[in-house]
Amino acid sequence: MTISEYMINEQIKDKEVRLIGADGEMIGIVSVKEAQKIADDAGLDLVKISPNAKPPVCKVIDYGKFRYEQTRKEKDAKKKQKIVELKEIRLSPNIEANDLNTKMNAAKKFLAKGDKVKITLRFRGREMAHMNSSKHILDDFAEALADVAVVEKAPKIEGRSISMVLAEKK
Repeated sequence: MTISEYMINEQIKDKEVRLIGADGEMIGIVSVKEAQKIADDAGLDLVKISPNAKPPVCKVIDYGKFRYEQTRKEKDAKKKQKIVELKEIRLSPNIEANDLNTKMNAAKKFLAKGDKVKITLRFRGREMAHMNSSKHILDDFAEALADVAVVEKAPKIEGRSISMVLAEKK
């Protein structure tokens, strides 16, 4: 739940709630008026923590401090996320062995970083007539990287090119 979705104090319209006290002890099922009175006596806020429970769970806490801690948790969770990018490597059907090795090394670096690699074999002009005989280049590419990568999307003809996607081996 995001911070703006929490109901506090007078926003809570339920008849009765399960109340958790300021120091974390379970008070039990009480009416909202009584729960609000307990929160006011403690000088704190009544916050609906779990709205889907039967009855809803409310807690007596300092809402400002609670909000601050929630935003910190959300920021930490965002920091730990890894965004997987899709890197593209373009080849041509008449690529030389040395150039192919250079492209393979680049793909290994991308895979080591945790990114996915899309290998595209592009055809121009008369090369279009020999599309099927050039598929072996992509197969060799995948076979050479078999120790570090798996084929996520098999080679597929898309217009003037054949593409496949490799992902890091787990």
